[in-house]
Amino acid sequence: MKPDLSGEGNPFQGGSGQPPPALTIIVPCYNEEEVLPAASSALKSLLQDLIAERLVAEESRILFIDDGSRDRTWSLIAQLARGDRLLSGLKLSGNRGHQNAVLAGILTAPGDLTITIDADLQDDLGAIRGMIEANREGADIVYGVRGARDSDTQFKRLTAEGYYRLLHALGVDIIFNHADYRLMSRRAVEALREFGEVNLFLRGIIPQLGFRTAKVEYDRKPRLAGESKYPLRRMLGLAIDGITSFSTRPLRWISIAGLVISALSFLLAAWALVSHSLNFAVPGWASTVIPLYFLGGIQLLSIGVIGEYIGKIYMESKRRPRFIVEETLNFERHRMDSNRD
Repeated sequence: MKPDLSGEGNPFQGGSGQPPPALTIIVPCYNEEEVLPAASSALKSLLQDLIAERLVAEESRILFIDDGSRDRTWSLIAQLARGDRLLSGLKLSGNRGHQNAVLAGILTAPGDLTITIDADLQDDLGAIRGMIEANREGADIVYGVRGARDSDTQFKRLTAEGYYRLLHALGVDIIFNHADYRLMSRRAVEALREFGEVNLFLRGIIPQLGFRTAKVEYDRKPRLAGESKYPLRRMLGLAIDGITSFSTRPLRWISIAGLVISALSFLLAAWALVSHSLNFAVPGWASTVIPLYFLGGIQLLSIGVIGEYIGKIYMESKRRPRFIVEETLNFERHRMDSNRD
């Protein structure tokens, strides 16, 4: 499918006679022992084809990121990478979460291009060719966009699409139906390195980089094996991070709600005075208890939202590292700012 290009061109891509770029395919893994053998085989076959067609350089590789797995994921990565120059591994010192694992891969990966994809391979590998084509035409960032979500449950599909629309309503610059399947050029990666926040929501950060972008549509598939490592609790956490990290409109809505409730309270007080003076007030608990519970609920909700923002300020102020690398296999890490990563 022809990629959809937008933005300014990449002066370092698209020229004739240039050597093919070195690509690193980054695969974050957490307890993926069931799917890892099949995923590595499929990715390696694809990469070999891309190298044979001279779409990418021979030094291209697949980089598996072990995000503190508690099963045999790292031992399998080590076994697969042993004696295979196409396969590399990076082990984080503990479970840092999917977004930090993806970031660790992007910031440490060598080469000219990076593509991030989940280990379950629900994201169509065929879209990688379209991403490389879009990069050759000048795009620094290429987003993989889901054209259909037939593999999702109706609940997940409705909530996911509703969440994207909510973020747009809140003023967040985000690509609709895009997760973390994307290509980034080296200069896009170096620009991302300048963003030092601890509360990561890469789907919101990367569109802020600018540069020329493109979209490649694909259909999402069922998992190769195993079960999803992103339960409802984690999805809700990521959703809250996306809202509170990129929009202050919830705080503004609290202020507006406070003004509206205050105005209604004054009107209610005026009505009570008029009712009392005209002697037609009907005594009862409803007029007292219902507003009390309503106002109490609004106050607790407001405190919770404000607490989310204060908590983020607290986490950012400590400037703790977002990930710590424990071990690497078959590759030399790209230059990093050790104080931040």
